[in-house]
Amino acid sequence: MARRKQEAQLQQELETQEEWEDMLSKEGLFVVDIHQQWCGPCTGMLSNLKKIRNDIGDDLLKLAVAKADTIDALEKYRGHCEPCFLFYAGGLLVAVVRGANSPKILRTITEQLQHEHKVLDGNAERKEIKDPYISQLDSQEKLDEEEEKEEEDDTSEGQVDQLTSEGKKEVTVCLIKPDAVAAGKVPDIIADIEAHGIEILKNEERHLTEEEVRHFYSHLQEEPFFDDLVQFMTSGNSHVLVLTKGRTGDNIISEFRDLIGPTEVEEAKEAKPESLRAKYGEKTFMNALHGSSSEDMAMRELAFFFPDYVVPVAEGKPKLQRTLALIRPDAFRNHKEEILATITEAGFKVAMQKEMQLTREMAEDFYKEHVGQEYFEELITRMTSGPVLALGLAREDAISGWRNMLGPTEVEKAKTEAPESLRAKFALDETKINMLHGSDSEDQAKRELEFFFPMQQTVAVIKPDAVGTKDEIIDRIHESGFKIAARKETHLTRELAEEFYAEHKGKDYYDELVEHMTSGPTYLMVLSREDAVQGWRQMIGPTDPEKAKEENPESLRAAYGKNILQNAVHGSSTVDHAEVSLKKIFAEEVEQTEKKEEKKEEEPAKTETEKTEGKPAEESKPAEESKPAEESKPAEESKPAEEKQPEEENKSEEPKPTEEAPKEEEKKSESPKPDEEQKGEEVKGEEVKSEEAKTEEAKPEESEQKTEQTESKEEQKPAEGGEKKEEEKKEDGEKKEEAPAEQG
Repeated sequence: MARRKQEAQLQQELETQEEWEDMLSKEGLFVVDIHQQWCGPCTGMLSNLKKIRNDIGDDLLKLAVAKADTIDALEKYRGHCEPCFLFYAGGLLVAVVRGANSPKILRTITEQLQHEHKVLDGNAERKEIKDPYISQLDSQEKLDEEEEKEEEDDTSEGQVDQLTSEGKKEVTVCLIKPDAVAAGKVPDIIADIEAHGIEILKNEERHLTEEEVRHFYSHLQEEPFFDDLVQFMTSGNSHVLVLTKGRTGDNIISEFRDLIGPTEVEEAKEAKPESLRAKYGEKTFMNALHGSSSEDMAMRELAFFFPDYVVPVAEGKPKLQRTLALIRPDAFRNHKEEILATITEAGFKVAMQKEMQLTREMAEDFYKEHVGQEYFEELITRMTSGPVLALGLAREDAISGWRNMLGPTEVEKAKTEAPESLRAKFALDETKINMLHGSDSEDQAKRELEFFFPMQQTVAVIKPDAVGTKDEIIDRIHESGFKIAARKETHLTRELAEEFYAEHKGKDYYDELVEHMTSGPTYLMVLSREDAVQGWRQMIGPTDPEKAKEENPESLRAAYGKNILQNAVHGSSTVDHAEVSLKKIFAEEVEQTEKKEEKKEEEPAKTETEKTEGKPAEESKPAEESKPAEESKPAEESKPAEEKQPEEENKSEEPKPTEEAPKEEEKKSESPKPDEEQKGEEVKGEEVKSEEAKTEEAKPEESEQKTEQTESKEEQKPAEGGEKKEEEKKEDGEKKEEAPAEQG
């Protein structure tokens, strides 16, 4: 019983903010295992920690497990499944260990206990640190906020202007191994690296311990050569480098992997004799260099060697230009793959792609500016003879770059002046119509892209099994040109999950799917882009991750999926399905957006009203007629917004006779107008609109009377002649009241 009590005192379970704050107020070195509710604490490591605590026998050492889901102070740790151990002393964070690394945790405990005893004896001070990973998240959140602000501006213009987001540079970690260091090859290797335009951000020589090597190469621990590898890597000094390239570091990981060559030295010498391993390696794992294998691995290795290092921000990241490329039916049938390969080699990013059959009406609409040309009929016939391939290409100089690759519009001229151009290479002898099309300006590119890839929104879901990698997935989303119009992380209820997947109800996997979707946090997004629905489906790949790896290895499911159920991401299958899902999941956000839009529409009307107040009637007319937002709507559409305003406006505004003068003129729209009454009325059909606008600023009883007249206007039209006399009597009475204003 006493032992259990002691266990409870030495290992606390923290579930609330109050319990967390109470722990921080106590004396001792607390090793806290941060975990998610749905996956629980790291039980294997807790057993090791208890053993370590018993072996050390120091009362200052205390253990705790904390639930990130329910403690406000741990909000930043939610959704991250990797084991994380925080070390607190005197209420301050003094160390962090990520991953189930027992040797490193033991070493950190020993060092921090020694230091804490010195602090308590008055011989040292505690040094508070900030978790480097959380610092990175904070920086990224700040960038995301700035980006979201830009996205709102872009969305208001109905346009996505860039396909990448500002952020951290891409980096990779390089190890120059002991064999190359001992042979004095480091200067030559560094010279070779820099000769390829690669920048060395950090270069540190260090002797790796056995624990560090075993952890660093833990993915190889089942290999028969693992112990020999450990012995080799601890036999001398290594150099640890952090590398990047250019303003953004894009593709540095794959580029450096290509530069160092195959893992096996003999294979490198045969297949890539110019690679660094072929030039400086000896044999097997004594291959001179190591390079990170993926972006995720690069981040892990960076945190392993340089936990406090902050990756620099991408400098001057260029804004990509976009253009439409059309491969016409004949070229699409015969040369599709060759043309696509040429596009990729030229450095273009294929951001959007769609194969479609044009109807005659669509082709005539797309080429309407060529109507009347002698080649028009043949052009339309060629464009509708089979499927075309429409591509959204992105590059810094996409428009001029693609036009240069195409060559002159006239085939004969292309053959003579630019024989290597695409139009010359893929020309057909039996026609003068060229086989490829490209936009010739930014305005045209915008129009043509919208023709083939209309702006859409789709719902994207990062499932519970992949929430821990959401930052990487979001980076990929930005790189593909999507804007995130709305986002939220939530724990789906069973009811919402069942409603969300209602179309799958009755299928064998339905219950299992719902169970999985409610098993942990889910990250939901609304993505905006041209052709967003199909674009997102293409980006996530086939449902089965194994099939995705074969058919679309660059897809998200190929990279992050585990099986058909745990396949990382989900996307709406059609435009209609996207609309339904959007309303189900983001009902509140949609409502808020609609309110914002209504507010924006109301503000200009109020501003114009304020400008015209106190002015003579004749002066106020032009300002009133320059309200395009109001004029573009029929009277019936503007009614609801206007009916909400009179009460509020009448509180702060006295009815002004000067603002009713135009109303009198407008009511007589069907009879000839004197010259003075017609002044400023250049657009027909604005009488009803102007009448309603003025009615809002009249007395409450007059406002109600005019509103009733407006609402029944459509019904009154046939009987207008019979009621005209009665209306003219009213107008005569009002005119008497308005006479002073007209005199003024």
